[in-house]
Amino acid sequence: MGTVALDAMVFIALGLLEESATRTPRVLSVVSSVFERSIRKNEKLIRGSKMKDVITMFHGSEVPALSIRRYIERIFKYSSCSPSCFVVAYIYIERFLQRRGICLTSLNIHRLLITSIMVAAKFMDDECYSNAYYAKIGGVSISELNKLEIEFLLSLDFKLHVTIDMFGKYCRQLEDEGVGENQISRLMRMSSIR
Repeated sequence: MGTVALDAMVFIALGLLEESATRTPRVLSVVSSVFERSIRKNEKLIRGSKMKDVITMFHGSEVPALSIRRYIERIFKYSSCSPSCFVVAYIYIERFLQRRGICLTSLNIHRLLITSIMVAAKFMDDECYSNAYYAKIGGVSISELNKLEIEFLLSLDFKLHVTIDMFGKYCRQLEDEGVGENQISRLMRMSSIR
């Protein structure tokens, strides 16, 4: 089977091709799960090595009460951005962390999420809400979100383009990390692709 057919199956498995407003795309739970696992690992390493976490403007003073999954679902519900924005935001966050040399933690994930999803929606979708609206969704002030957006874009050197191949690669990676091998196999059998 070619990579195009495999990518289509992955896109379906992640809920990227569904237009249903009543269903939450699976990509939201997979992305939140990947972030949660990464944060647990990073915070364990930070505690175990007694190294200091690099503090940025994305860090909060305390861990927000809303879980990562609920926060992502909230952003999806109120922003009406396409599910693919969450994959692109995931890519942006990975780029940001690599360029800045920082770890993802429970203190910085929420601000990184609202900023990266907003930036992805502005870049990817035909229509997008204002920064003021995203600030309300994200529970931050408009001035704070504006500063976070500028810092985020500067850290990425404004390089927001994601190729189709890269998007597919990250979708496959997310599907694999989201215990997706069984899901893809089942979808292949259902669609008679072998």
